[in-house]
Amino acid sequence: VQLQASGGGLVQAGGSLRLSCAASGRTFSKHVIAWFRQAPGKEREFVATISWGGTSTDYADSVKGRFTITRDNAKNAAYLQMNSLKPEDTAVYYCAADRGFRLLLHASEYDYWGQGTEVTVSS
Repeated sequence: VQLQASGGGLVQAGGSLRLSCAASGRTFSKHVIAWFRQAPGKEREFVATISWGGTSTDYADSVKGRFTITRDNAKNAAYLQMNSLKPEDTAVYYCAADRGFRLLLHASEYDYWGQGTEVTVSS
């Protein structure tokens, strides 16, 4: 599966953005999808993940209650709705996919990656 992330941009603190992850391939529905982010000078960190059917999700503590991950298997797409954005959310955001069925929290466990989309939150 090939992934392409989009939707990043510049937003003021407290604002919202919706990131999209478009996928190619007929097996998208059988992949766990996740979002990671990487700020300048920092390691890539887990943000959120969602199961095949979208019924199970997991989030980093830093984004719980503010971010929501969803997917639309009919459209081969996943989304990350980001509300109440903070300057510390500034990073390049990546979507990733894994062929297994467990929700995974570590970047090294994911098989496929899209290019990043940059999110900048100004104070």
